[in-house]
Order: sequence, then structure tokens, then C-alpha cells
Amino acid sequence: MKTIILAGGLPSTLIEQDEKVPKPMAEIGGRPILWHIMKQYAYYGYNDFIICTGYKGSVIKDYFMNFYIYQSDITVDLLTNEIEIHRKQTEDWKVSIIDTGANSSILERLLMVGDYIDGEPALVVYGDCLSNIDISELVKAHKVSECMATFTVAHPTGRNETLFVDENGRYQGEKQKGGGAWVNACNMLLEPEAFGCLETSLKKKLPGNLIDCLAREYEVRTYRHDGFWAPVETIRDKTWLESLWMTGKAPWKVWEEQ
Repeated sequence: MKTIILAGGLPSTLIEQDEKVPKPMAEIGGRPILWHIMKQYAYYGYNDFIICTGYKGSVIKDYFMNFYIYQSDITVDLLTNEIEIHRKQTEDWKVSIIDTGANSSILERLLMVGDYIDGEPALVVYGDCLSNIDISELVKAHKVSECMATFTVAHPTGRNETLFVDENGRYQGEKQKGGGAWVNACNMLLEPEAFGCLETSLKKKLPGNLIDCLAREYEVRTYRHDGFWAPVETIRDKTWLESLWMTGKAPWKVWEEQ
């Protein structure tokens, strides 16, 4: 099963030096947010990635084209241009980088990479959120529900639009108020047929976000996550996550160091 990462939005404004890079390339602990997300999914055995790029997608391409170099220590002979690799280190990942346009919607980006999922279900994750969501449990919940799409929901951080989810985990499409509110936690699993639904919505120019688009035609289920989940939206978010990483208390770091 492939994992689609939505990494094609506007440039990052998290800190000044990140303004000219895609937001998923803003760094936490010296590594792009994108790397942290991929480490989490690879930990659960999902290491075949499709990255939807847009704004300055070449930055993401360059990062993975030179990933082996970035991960390792090197000696460069400037006279001969020879490179000696020390402490060789890389990842067992397959990465497809697809230019889906700087101004495309999420629905459009997903449709553009629909041919790359090989007719199988696909995990989808936003490229600017960190969490300790158990991806294996998300997949298990989706298989049990036998529905077209399963969205992970988490408790709101204070800035998110809340969703109404009934006691059986069915998405009801209305805003919910109060302490039991849930928000889209930006990690989901879609059946291949769901991509056809997205195409129909775009052709008919029907309004709505991804979850509402699918809910018009199919039953949408949710997987409730009570653990850590954090969108990286502000400088304050980034500073907080950086402090967690630097003190060895990053909840999203479920993997072991190599």
C-alpha cells in the first residue's frame, strides 16, 4: 500500500529562512517535517511514498536526489570533484515525486496521482502535521469497517474546524460544539474507488473539502486518535515541536535511531 503525502501548498512562513521553501521542508531538529512523517509511516511498514508537490517542488526533488549525501558524512576533493562517503546511511524508501501544480486543490492533487496507486487502497497524509497515530491500527479499523474512506480524527488544538462523529464512529457532516469535539487529523485511508468520486465532484464543481466530497456518495468512517497530534501552522508550533525534539520528548518519534 502506498502513502500519498500532500506537500504542494504555499511557501512556509514558519521562520524567515524557511519562507522560500515548501512548508513540509521546514525543519524540526535539523530534518524536514516531511522526513519526520516518512519515518513514522516507514516504522509501520509503509515505505512506498508518493509526494504531491507544488510550490518549489524542485526543493523536494533535490532533497531526495541527494538524500544519500545529506544522510552521510562526506569528504569532497575540490580539485578532482571526487566524493568519499563516510558513515554510509540511508532509508529503505521508494519515493515518487509528482508535480501537482502550485495552485491545485487537495482533490485535484489526489486525482493527479491516482494512476500511481496501482488500483490499491492508499494512505493519505498532509505534509505539515506530526502525530503518534498508530498507522497499523488505522489500517485495521479501515478493513473492519469495509467503507470507502476512513479519516483519523483527534481532539482540536484550538484552531480547527470540528466534525460531528456519532458513537459508532460514523462521520455525520455537521459541526459539533463542546468538549467532545473531533477534528480531521490529516491522516486517512482511501479505497481506489474513492478517487472516482473526487473526479465526479470536480467535474460537477461541487463545493466542499475532501471528507465532505466523499461523504456525499459513501459512508465515511473515522478512527479516533486520543494521543499526540499537532499541525505545524505557526512559529510557536514549530518552536514547541523543536523543543520536544531537542529534549528527547518528541511523542511522534516512534522509530529507533539507526
